[in-house]
Amino acid sequence: MVRKQLPTMRQRRLGTELRRLREQADLSVTKAAALLGSSQPQVSSVETGRFAVSADRVRSMARSYTCADEALIEALAAMTGGRTRGWWDEYRDMLPPDTLDLAELEHHATAMRTASVIHLPGLLQTRAHAHAVISDDVPALPPHEVEHRVSYRIKRQTVLYGEHPTPLTAIIHEAALRMGFGGPETARAQLKYLLDMSEREHITLLVIPFGAGTFPSSGQSIYYMTGTAPALDTVQLDSDHGAAFLDAQPQLIKYRTVLDRMETCTLKPAASRDLIRSIAEDL
Repeated sequence: MVRKQLPTMRQRRLGTELRRLREQADLSVTKAAALLGSSQPQVSSVETGRFAVSADRVRSMARSYTCADEALIEALAAMTGGRTRGWWDEYRDMLPPDTLDLAELEHHATAMRTASVIHLPGLLQTRAHAHAVISDDVPALPPHEVEHRVSYRIKRQTVLYGEHPTPLTAIIHEAALRMGFGGPETARAQLKYLLDMSEREHITLLVIPFGAGTFPSSGQSIYYMTGTAPALDTVQLDSDHGAAFLDAQPQLIKYRTVLDRMETCTLKPAASRDLIRSIAEDL
C-alpha cells in the first residue's frame, strides 16, 4: 500500500464503503485486521482514504466481510489505484478541494439529476451567465479567481459531450429562468442555450411553473450523481459555506424521493421548452 496525501472525495468514499461493509459484518477494526492478515492502523488508513489499495485487495476485503453483491464489489474495485488524473488537476492550486471533487464525481457518474430554484445548474450555464453569478460571490473574489472558477465551471460541461455523454435530468423552477443574471442580453442567450441543450437526447429539462405551488426542498439546490453501483450514489448540496456531499443510504433514499416528487410538479419536456421560449421573448 502507498501512502496518499489529501485524499479526494472518491478516495474517501471507497474507504467509507469498506468501513460500512466491515460494520455490517459486525467486525471491529482489530478483528478485521486479523482476518485480513493486516494491522489495525493499515485497515484504519484504508478506511479514511489515506492509503491506496489494490483492486484485488478490495475484493478480498469485501468477501472477507461476507459481501455477496458482486456488482458493488467490482464497482469498489474500479475505484482503486489512487487519484483520477483529469483536466481538473490544472486547477488543483487554484480552487478548493471540494470543488475539484465535484468534477471527479461527475467524471465517474453514470447519470445525474439536479434541481434548482434560483440558480441554473452549473452544467447548463453559459460563460457569461456563470461570470455574472460568480462575480457576485460574498466576499468578492479577485478577477483572476473569478476567471478560474468560470473556466472550471464551463469545462465541467465536457461530461455532456463526446461519444458517450452522461445523461442529465435538470429540474428548474420558473424563478431561476426569470432571474435575468447579467442583464437581458445575457439572459436571452442563456435561455436559448437551455433550449438548445434540452433538445439533446441525453438531456431532460423539466420546469416547475409558478402555478405548481409548493414542492419539496424548495429552499435548496440538489445534485444527485448516480454511481456505478446504487450504493455508490452521491448527493451534493450547495450552501454559502461550500458544498456538502452526502452518501449514507437513508440520505440517498430521501433525496431520490424528493427529486421524484419534484418531478411530479414539473411541466413535461415540450411544455417546459415552450415556457422557456415565452420567457425569453418577454426579455
